[in-house]
Amino acid sequence: MIAATDSVLVPMRVSKAVALGGSDAISMFVVLDELDGDRHLVIGVGEGEALALDAGLNGVRWGRPMTYEFIVSLVRSLGGRVREVRLDRIVAGAYAATVEVDGPHGVALVDARSSDALNLAVLAHAPVLVTPEMLADCTGRQEADSAEAALLRRALAAGPMTVRQVGG
Repeated sequence: MIAATDSVLVPMRVSKAVALGGSDAISMFVVLDELDGDRHLVIGVGEGEALALDAGLNGVRWGRPMTYEFIVSLVRSLGGRVREVRLDRIVAGAYAATVEVDGPHGVALVDARSSDALNLAVLAHAPVLVTPEMLADCTGRQEADSAEAALLRRALAAGPMTVRQVGG
């Protein structure tokens, strides 16, 4: 496990969810862009998480609350708010996050998968902060000579997926 150091966290925004078709499967990614620079973080995510992220980014609302909408509403109904999301460590090769929640009993730090934390950040309009170590790890992964590296580079260059509500 690589833990966050005392380095300054980098403000970023979730820019897009991407679906890439391959010969035997579809790979889903989320791309974050540095707010005051040109760095990017590309994270492989599950299909459900990618679809939810794209819907959240594009303001798609369903007839009933979906999982992440429910979670944000639940936090608010208990008098809390998602204060910020930090992508702050690498655990077994996967990017992990901490969600900072402010509530009636003070601030709580909640461990989360990066994809879940980013979905909450999008819906709660919470800032996203990333460690420089994670950005360096992502750059290293993209520069490698591997199938994973090629997918990460394709995800960065690809246009966003588009989730739309069908019917009415």
